[in-house]
Amino acid sequence: MEPALKESLMAEARAEAELGWHEGGIPIGAVIATENGEVIARGHNLRVQNGDPTSHGETQCIRNAGRRRDWGKLTLVTTLSPCPMCAGTAVLLGFRRVLIGERRSFQGAESWLLEAGIEVECLDNSACEQLMQRMLTEKPDLWLEDIGR
Repeated sequence: MEPALKESLMAEARAEAELGWHEGGIPIGAVIATENGEVIARGHNLRVQNGDPTSHGETQCIRNAGRRRDWGKLTLVTTLSPCPMCAGTAVLLGFRRVLIGERRSFQGAESWLLEAGIEVECLDNSACEQLMQRMLTEKPDLWLEDIGR
């Protein structure tokens, strides 16, 4: 996947994260894309909005993709390193690649992805990191509720 395409897909995931933030939630977003960059699903963290601790950006995006048989050809793009639940779901479904915006704010379970043979790449995207830093500054209670434990 070309660098410009990766950045474009990350911009789509960031837009989802911003949507979640503007809804009063946690700014984590995700998209699922084909190898040629077609976005087939999008989602953002709805844990606060739904009162559901499993409504992470990645899981919402996967739910929005519906039933599929081509997971192994798809890329999951997420603004933050995936937690154990989201990494486990990616392993279970057998994604080809997981593209991560940043891991400085939170180091997720990337090792599970790698052990399962999933290609993992972190873009170290400063805009993604700024999303999490804004949450930490403006809504530290949300950080402590789930991510910052």
